[in-house]
Amino acid sequence: MKTFILEVFNSIKKGDGVLEKERKKKQDVRFRIANREALIGVALAVFNFIWWFAFAYGLGDRTPEDYSYVFGLPSWFFYSCVLGFIIMALLVIFVVKVWFVEVPFDEEEGERT
Repeated sequence: MKTFILEVFNSIKKGDGVLEKERKKKQDVRFRIANREALIGVALAVFNFIWWFAFAYGLGDRTPEDYSYVFGLPSWFFYSCVLGFIIMALLVIFVVKVWFVEVPFDEEEGERT
């Protein structure tokens, strides 16, 4: 443990810490992009759950005799599961094409940009 601390201290004294900081700054761009895209993914998942919950329990709390039907399915099921799936698929396609960017995973490729 002492040798590791001495090596780190010596590399900082030699100026290697400056190069390390520059390398971390370049990686931070990739991490910022990944974090932003992860938050967008979480937001989509939360929206999907709210959509499903609102239609499934909002329209599905009646007795089966009072249900209205869409294409032979109860309306709560059609809007929460069928239409919800279609809307989420279109939203994911839109988000990936508009807001997601390609991030290089190789260190050499990341250092060139």
